[in-house]
Amino acid sequence: MTPPTTPDFHGKVALVTGASRGIGHAIAAELARGGAAVTISSRKPDQIEAAAGELRAEVPDAKVLAVPANTGRDEDREEVVRRTMEEFGRLDILINNTGINPTYGPLAEADLAAVRKIFDVNVVGALGFVQLVLKAWMAEHGGSIVNIASVAGLRSSGVISAYGASKAALIRLTEELAWQLGPGVRVNAVAPAVVKTKFAEMLYNEREEQAASAYPMKRLGHPEDVARIVAFLASDRAQWITGETVRVDGGLLATGTLG
Repeated sequence: MTPPTTPDFHGKVALVTGASRGIGHAIAAELARGGAAVTISSRKPDQIEAAAGELRAEVPDAKVLAVPANTGRDEDREEVVRRTMEEFGRLDILINNTGINPTYGPLAEADLAAVRKIFDVNVVGALGFVQLVLKAWMAEHGGSIVNIASVAGLRSSGVISAYGASKAALIRLTEELAWQLGPGVRVNAVAPAVVKTKFAEMLYNEREEQAASAYPMKRLGHPEDVARIVAFLASDRAQWITGETVRVDGGLLATGTLG
């Protein structure tokens, strides 16, 4: 089957956080294929520089700026937006992809320091980027924001409960921002199920066939599955869609469980 055509992003500038690999990297590549200039960020300088090199190899003539940053740090977020504006002069699209999950298991036994860190990066950090891009460009010129949530933010998971609670908060944040920032800025979210990335490896490693059997589509997700819907939501093709959370889950939630 011929893959869908990437929307046209020529003349647009996008910022994708957590883009050194996995879903974030795939999103940056998809936007670059559509003609967007792309700033990518992640915590480790060597990894984000390597990711920028991979993007330039994947997408001929891609304009890519790599900025190392910890999404949980105010000064790092400010530096990413400052350098983007300095390099490209505008900022039309924000993809809040950064997500961490340093704790597993029941919330009653969770390390509260780890829970604070999860919310500080996954929720507060995302809002921090929104505030900065609004001041830098979008409040005056408009734009599109897509937050990467999770099906764990829509239904209880047990094992990744603190992470799921943070993604539920991100989904609510998406709806509040969509209401407050329209009509100039659209804000949507995407909620993937398990996607085959290093981040999610613990959830399927050495038992992929068993994990995939719970999905009506009988496979786990690929980063490109998420990247294509994110590109659509970020584009003018979705100009009357805001405040939406789109499940990209191979039908998992239709079964009534998280597997």
